Amino acid sequence: MQRHRLGSGGPDVSAVGLGCMGMSEFYGESDDAESTATIHRALELGVDFLDTADMYGRGANEELVGGAISDRRDDVFLATKFGIVRTDDPSARGIDGRPEYVREAIDASLARLGTDHVDLWYQHRVDPGVPIEETVGAMAEAVAAGKVRYLGLSEAAPETIRRAHGTHPITAIQTELSLWERGALEEVLPTCRELGIGFVPYSPLGRGFLTGRFDSSSDFGAGDFRSGDPRMGSENFDRNLGIVEAVRGVAERNGATPAQIALAWVLALGDDLVPIPGTRRTDRLEENAAAADIELQAADLDELNGIATATGDRYANMESVNR
Repeated sequence: MQRHRLGSGGPDVSAVGLGCMGMSEFYGESDDAESTATIHRALELGVDFLDTADMYGRGANEELVGGAISDRRDDVFLATKFGIVRTDDPSARGIDGRPEYVREAIDASLARLGTDHVDLWYQHRVDPGVPIEETVGAMAEAVAAGKVRYLGLSEAAPETIRRAHGTHPITAIQTELSLWERGALEEVLPTCRELGIGFVPYSPLGRGFLTGRFDSSSDFGAGDFRSGDPRMGSENFDRNLGIVEAVRGVAERNGATPAQIALAWVLALGDDLVPIPGTRRTDRLEENAAAADIELQAADLDELNGIATATGDRYANMESVNR
C-alpha cells in the first residue's frame, strides 16, 4: 500500500483509508463480527487510516472500532469526529461547538475507543453559533494534554479553514469529493493546498452509487438511508446512472471495476488526498485497496473529467454545512 502525507507537516498514512460509518448504521443491517474481520484485513493490507465518529450509531461505531484494534492500536492511524449531537429521535441532529462540549466529547470518545489518544480529531460540522476560534482553541487543549495528535475540520468553508488554521495548525479537511460531487475542487482543495493542509475525501464512491451495483432506487433495503437520498431517488436515479456507465467504460479498458476507477480518479488528483471509502466487507475492502495501484492514462482522465456531476442535492432536508 502506497503512503500519502496529510498536509505539509502531517503524518504519512495509507493512500486509501477505511470509512467505518456503515459498519454500525445508515446502510441497513450490520454484523459486528464481519466488520471486525474487515478492519483486521485492512491492517493486513496496509490500510491503517481508520475513520469513525461519535455520532455513528450514537457511539456504537467508536466502540466497535476500538474493540477491533484493542490489541493492535500502534498499527492504526485513528480518526474520529465530534460536533453532531444525536437524541432519541433518530432523525434529529444538532451541532455543538461550545468549548465545554468539546472537552466532554474527547473524553467520551476516548472511553468508547478504549485508547488514551486519537491520532486525528475532526470537528464534524462547524457550529454557526460559536466562533471557530473558540472551538479550535478548546480542541487545541486536547492536543496539549496528549489526548489528540492532529486536528481537522469536516465540511468547512475556506474562510473558516483559514481562521481555524490561524488558531491551531489544521492537519486535514474532510469533505465529500467524488466523480459525481466535485464542489470541493473549486475553493476548498485549493485553500488546503495553499495552507499545507491534507484533504480527506469522504464518499469517494458516491455512497456506493459509482460501484455500479444498483439498478434502481428499489435496490436499497430497509434501514438504508440512500433510499431517501435526493440523488438516488426515482426522479434522479436514472439520470445519474449515466455517470456509472461512463465510468464502467473506462473500467473495462483498464481491466478494473467501476469502484476502482472512481477511486483512482480521486487519487490522481494528488498525493495530498487520502480517500476513505466505506465498507464492512473484506472483498469490497480488497477491491478498494487495489485502486491505489491503478495509474490512469491522460485519455482516461480527460474522459472522466468530462463526465457531468450528479443531478440532485447532496443531502435531503439538511441546511448548508459550509459556513
